[in-house]
Amino acid sequence: MQTSPLVVASAEGARIRDVDGNEYIDFAGGVGALNGGHTPPAVVAAIRQQLEAHLHVGYSAAQYDGYSQVCKRLVACHPGEGPYKALLVGSGAEAVENAVRIARVATGRSAVIAFDRAFHGRTLLTAALTDRPGAFPVPDIHRAMAPYPYRGVSAEDALASVRALLAREVDPADVAAVVFEPVQGEGGFLPAPPEFLVGLREICTEHGIALVFDEIQSGMCRTGPPAACAHVPGAVPDLIAWGKSLGGGLPLAGVTGRAELVDAVPPGGIASGTMGGNPLSCAAAGVTLEQVLDPVFQRAAADLGADLRSRLDALAAEIPLIGEVRGLGAMQAIELVTDRDTREPAPKATAAVVEAARGAGLLVKSCGAHGNVIRVLVPLVATTTDLDLGFGVLRHALREAA
Repeated sequence: MQTSPLVVASAEGARIRDVDGNEYIDFAGGVGALNGGHTPPAVVAAIRQQLEAHLHVGYSAAQYDGYSQVCKRLVACHPGEGPYKALLVGSGAEAVENAVRIARVATGRSAVIAFDRAFHGRTLLTAALTDRPGAFPVPDIHRAMAPYPYRGVSAEDALASVRALLAREVDPADVAAVVFEPVQGEGGFLPAPPEFLVGLREICTEHGIALVFDEIQSGMCRTGPPAACAHVPGAVPDLIAWGKSLGGGLPLAGVTGRAELVDAVPPGGIASGTMGGNPLSCAAAGVTLEQVLDPVFQRAAADLGADLRSRLDALAAEIPLIGEVRGLGAMQAIELVTDRDTREPAPKATAAVVEAARGAGLLVKSCGAHGNVIRVLVPLVATTTDLDLGFGVLRHALREAA
């Protein structure tokens, strides 16, 4: 595991202080797990209150209200009419695992379709769904093209790839689920064209396949609404995997899905784990979801996204190293290239920008299949001053790399 030499002493909002007293603007946001910022007072207060009540009982052994309240609020985040049900687990990978498990049991099928540049986790199944070398092979995982307009893969091309896969490689009657990120995260912050999501929904409906959206990084108002797929009303999924910012900084993830699918799994068939939905995480998530479901917070998140996009567009107009600005809401990124005409990826320059930014007081991370994308995951509570300082450092780092 690669990590930064930065050693954190404290953090608040969009700021981090290290053990030497240096302050950083945080554009990494816990890799998408801190949409509400570092140590939000209401979340901290809820955790403290829960600490004095009980730490762990195991929801399969005894129920507690925090778990139920989080499930009710999480269901309210799932677009569409429902009815939906929810379950809680400990990590995003567990959420994806359980979404696939539910789809397989409910449909009586085993095959799963995943996509180029996907990232769904590091467990055996989710690593197989993820498009990275070195994963152990898992039977009945099939991979289709994902849209990447900047590099010549249109929504139409990607949908044609799915249809070709169903015609030549796997019988649609054997496919339990199609698993996709509405905004591919580790793959390069690639928002799917709306027509692609609608097309996936139509294919799944035609063949009785469960459509699973991985909203682990794109959810919790990162793109404005609670779920990124809410931007496309014609693409309501059957199941959603949630995680990262759901726990307000503590480990928590979950699955929401159509009630008839979730109910198809017999008792003991859900792998929630001993610590799934633990009381402390539920206390934090209860506050987080109250914020996420607040229309005022959703509008603020959308406004932040527009601000980020404007600032990144201004950088792109000035610095030729930036080949494309893209994203959805406050999930924005820039792809760096050595030449705008050839679009040759610039991974070395990208690494240099990340390193230089950290040295100047800005924490930012890269992503993308070529390692040449810089993503902005600043907490949604960042102030204008935070953004001014952060973008000042980023601009300087990009100019130096160029």
